[in-house]
Amino acid sequence: MWNYNEKVMDHFLNPRNVGEMADADAVAEVGNMSCGDALKLYLKLDEAGKISDVKFQTFGCASAIASSSALTELVKGMTLEEASKVTNRDIVAILGDLPEEKMHCSVMGMEALQAAIADYRKKKGLPGGEELKNEDHEGRIVCKCFGVTDVQIRNVARINHLKTAAQITEYTKAGGACGHCLDKIQEILDDLNRETAGEGDRPKDEFSALTPVRKILRIQDVIDKEIRPRLEHDGGSIELIDLDGSTVKVRLKGVCATCPNATLTLRKLVQAKLNEYLSPDLTVEEA
Repeated sequence: MWNYNEKVMDHFLNPRNVGEMADADAVAEVGNMSCGDALKLYLKLDEAGKISDVKFQTFGCASAIASSSALTELVKGMTLEEASKVTNRDIVAILGDLPEEKMHCSVMGMEALQAAIADYRKKKGLPGGEELKNEDHEGRIVCKCFGVTDVQIRNVARINHLKTAAQITEYTKAGGACGHCLDKIQEILDDLNRETAGEGDRPKDEFSALTPVRKILRIQDVIDKEIRPRLEHDGGSIELIDLDGSTVKVRLKGVCATCPNATLTLRKLVQAKLNEYLSPDLTVEEA
């Protein structure tokens, strides 16, 4: 039995936007029921080009249902350009957390959204629509058991800072059946690490192009995964209060709140991690 937090359980027990959409502007299906997870996503756009409605049908576990539900809530009101930048990290940030072994459910949501956007562009004859059927874009199959390509592996690894084949299995299922592709997966990761050495895992201008809401989601994600666990190990904690331009306002809690080295903690740990994972322009202040 997996230990799910309250947000995940809420989206699982009370999923939002479930169902079919007869007049959808875009439809996409990803996954495979024979492999244990499948998701069908429907998008409806308004006259301004924003996603006005979204529905989903999914076959899978609690994490798959919760991730799909969170995704639909996240993209409502976005333009396709904004939605195209949504990653599985944004879905996990909405949910608060997911077990590492269930991260592939959030990746399935991201891939369904990307496929739906490509479907819309193809129907409208817009650039990017051919990506849905473009073999060069989809890549070469690495994991035959789950149909995972080298492009998918590289994409997921970049977004989530993955370094090992075992992590790729958790995020995509690749290598989780017969295991024959694990060495090839590690080769792909090693090549990717060499390519990105010295350039950082994210383009420097990516974070600045995000909407304020998505910036906060990314910041919260880094705090939850990279910063809070370290503080809690020493009896402290941290809370995100606000984002004002490039200034992140936080509140230290527990022993960190009264620690004489609090300023150093903010600069050497909190700000350093946000600079590393998101943007070198971010600064941190105590709220």
